[in-house]
Amino acid sequence: MEFESGEALKAGVGTHLGYSDWMTIDQTRIDTFAEATGDHQWIHIDPERAKDGPFGTTIAHGYLTLSITNLFLPELLVVPTATAGVNYGANKVRFPAPVPVGSRIRMGCEILEVTDVPGGVQVVTRNTVEIEGSEKPACVVEAISRFLF
Repeated sequence: MEFESGEALKAGVGTHLGYSDWMTIDQTRIDTFAEATGDHQWIHIDPERAKDGPFGTTIAHGYLTLSITNLFLPELLVVPTATAGVNYGANKVRFPAPVPVGSRIRMGCEILEVTDVPGGVQVVTRNTVEIEGSEKPACVVEAISRFLF
């Protein structure tokens, strides 16, 4: 959904912005994240050992799932008049369910709060990453973004 101004974003508080496209989480993405972060725990990168582990297969890192919310967010929240958009932080992050390799995920987004900051607005969104076929979400984050005008 497009918002042309800070005032338009304020008017959007309480609006669910819909859902991103689906994305498949493959082992290459998990391995690449492990290399980038140094988190080489076997539940993520060792498919043979993971077969006998608690999830029956490798799973995505929780922080990989969290990071992907930044890939999905621009599909749902667009501010074309902003000169910059930056991540400011997060109020709350939870990982209710693991993401098994080969799963498809998508994200839903709701605007919770918009406040003025110098040069723009601060937007708090609730981003919920769903796993296709799962009752529990993979990640729920109250993300804080700033849009400067």
